[in-house]
Amino acid sequence: MPTAASPIAPLCHCLNTDKDRALPHEPPSPHWSWDSEWMMPSSISWGLLLLASLSCLATGCLIEDSEESDAPKHDQENSASHRIAANLAEFAFSLYRVLAHESNTTNIFLSPVSIATALASLSLGTKADTHTQIMEGLGFNLTEISEADIHQGFQHLLQNLNKSNSQLQLTTGNGLFIDHNLKLLDKFLEDIKNLYHSEAFSTDFTNTEEAKKQINTYVEKGTQGKIVDLVKDLDRDSGLALVNYIFFKGTLEEPFKADHTMEQDFHVDEATTVRVPMMNRLGMFDLHYCPTLSSMVLKMKYLGNVTAIFIMPKVGRMEYVEDTLTKEFLDKFLKKDYSGKATVHFPKLIISGTMDLKSVLTRLGITKVFSHEADLSGITEDAPLRVSQALHKAVLTIDERGTEDEGDTVKGPMALTLAPEVKFDRPFLVTLYDHSTESLLFVGRVVNPTIH
Repeated sequence: MPTAASPIAPLCHCLNTDKDRALPHEPPSPHWSWDSEWMMPSSISWGLLLLASLSCLATGCLIEDSEESDAPKHDQENSASHRIAANLAEFAFSLYRVLAHESNTTNIFLSPVSIATALASLSLGTKADTHTQIMEGLGFNLTEISEADIHQGFQHLLQNLNKSNSQLQLTTGNGLFIDHNLKLLDKFLEDIKNLYHSEAFSTDFTNTEEAKKQINTYVEKGTQGKIVDLVKDLDRDSGLALVNYIFFKGTLEEPFKADHTMEQDFHVDEATTVRVPMMNRLGMFDLHYCPTLSSMVLKMKYLGNVTAIFIMPKVGRMEYVEDTLTKEFLDKFLKKDYSGKATVHFPKLIISGTMDLKSVLTRLGITKVFSHEADLSGITEDAPLRVSQALHKAVLTIDERGTEDEGDTVKGPMALTLAPEVKFDRPFLVTLYDHSTESLLFVGRVVNPTIH
């Protein structure tokens, strides 16, 4: 519980690493002011891997109540998706670090679940080294877990994510756009439909404008109009396009009030400051300082099974945190609650990340599927096939809206204690975690909230 002598308490007991022991912990002093100190040949058919992800945080949209389900079946589904959770988390951080090391001055936002799901479904049609690289790139050791268990894990992951919920909206979709002259193998179509809930569409890629319109309309509809024109360029020699999207719209348990939002400074770096609309609220927050990461950690829960974790490192420690953060850290944060009174300032923002996954996945060892040596003979035997393009787009929106707010009243003894003031006005990390599947839905870094 915060006191006048301790701005943020209790401290979290983070994991220690050999790398971290070489760096002294820097617990906050009683007078630490975070807001001031922180800172290809014609004979080859091409395939496309297109991924769209959308996260609208703190909005008020609700959907119909879910129907009661059989408990044992629910437990079985959770068990199946939990078996692959650790692998997907490792894949998520590996993917993120590739992007983080490419630039330390840009926003990053992606959906590891979306990318992993698309790759896993594509693997059903791959063979030989092409298949092995995808499985290993996703972090699976086939001597420790069977392919059947992997795909069952994804199947139940998608089933759980797509369940109707009265408190949040979380929807995923998979679309397969197939050249109208190309005959796909029945087994592949059956598997991706049963395991990955994929829809198949006949497409005339020689009419590039109509093909783009068909694909973009599918994504736009699936993301409720939030992601438009995902595909801007399309090769007329394409034979197959695999599209995956994930759409999240949640309601904060404790929303901010719109009339409290005001423009404040956000320190992009030591030389750059931008003005941003900054939300603020005095109330009870799950907020603490993690000495191992030299970071403030803010956990905000959404109605339903989703939690957002925001991590703001001290100035100069972002790279260290990005290299150190693991699923074990997140588990520590998620398992313990640090509830105390505080005034929190948080930027209202919309950030998006559009990336060419080909270069990123290549650095994770997934190379064959993009080359002329690709073996996708499990998809079609009509012509050689490879993935020529892999696109991913993710969008994050954070604003004040949510459930009805009771105001800024803090009841009981806490009202008489000193409330620390913490401003997220420096670059910070964001993760969005789904408890039912134990999966990282989104991972990102906010460097400049004014860049969409």
